[in-house]
Amino acid sequence: MTIGLVPNSKKENVDKIILDLINKLDENNLEWILSDTILETKSEELKAVQEKMSSLEVLCQKSDFIFSIGGDGTMLNTAYAIRNYSIPIVGINIGKLGFLAEFDMLNLDGLIAILKTGEYSIEERIALQARSGDGNNSYFAVNDFVIDKGKWPKMIEILLKVDDDYVSSFSADGIIIATPTGSTGYSLSTGGPIVSPKTKAFTISPISPHSLNMRPLVVSDDQKIELIINSLGEDVQLSSDGQRVYPFTPPIKFVIKKSETPIRLVHSNFTNYYEILRKKLFWGLDIRSELNNRNGI
Repeated sequence: MTIGLVPNSKKENVDKIILDLINKLDENNLEWILSDTILETKSEELKAVQEKMSSLEVLCQKSDFIFSIGGDGTMLNTAYAIRNYSIPIVGINIGKLGFLAEFDMLNLDGLIAILKTGEYSIEERIALQARSGDGNNSYFAVNDFVIDKGKWPKMIEILLKVDDDYVSSFSADGIIIATPTGSTGYSLSTGGPIVSPKTKAFTISPISPHSLNMRPLVVSDDQKIELIINSLGEDVQLSSDGQRVYPFTPPIKFVIKKSETPIRLVHSNFTNYYEILRKKLFWGLDIRSELNNRNGI
């Protein structure tokens, strides 16, 4: 078994974390390859293992699993970078929330144990593909596409179609097309629902619409979403996973549908999605009970 290590070189103390991880893999007789992007840290200690570093392309060709080391943003960047490969991704959280990055350095022994014993599952998550204008340019997202007004201080005009059927025209600051994976991100903050990752659906959520009747809409992931965006501003922007932003001159048409390339995430068999929701987003927990317990009521 060979592990490809893809760290976020901007994280604090990432050098020490990588060295600890490498030592743990060596102790368990596991082969590893380190992404050469870590050299951005200019660490002298890591230069000592430079012979086991490689480009991301070579790393993907030789690895059985990819360890994405950082946080949820790192997971999204890693998923984008390896989107043309079908390698399962293991998220190791050294950031804050770590909703997607299920594991951390404290349960590293447990992670290695489940990889060796096979007590894990590989979950395929649907992703999004967008095309703009004449359709020559393609964009990829795991969480969501956000189309918004950019620097323009006023609302933009949005025409929405699903499978060529007209849905609505409305004014808003923008619109979010989210996968089930992205339903707990920006979409959630606009009033969108939490969608189980096993659900074959997309969520369409207007951002601050100028109408009390425009509410989030859930559609099948087999459907095509078409958006025509107009604005009096110089440009509007398409944001992919909050990581990559592309400006466009309005009016502009976007066609969004399910990507032919899903991402594959490794999960422990000893936990589940709803447990993670409760632990990390406090979903379904009644804060009043906790306050009562603290006050002895």
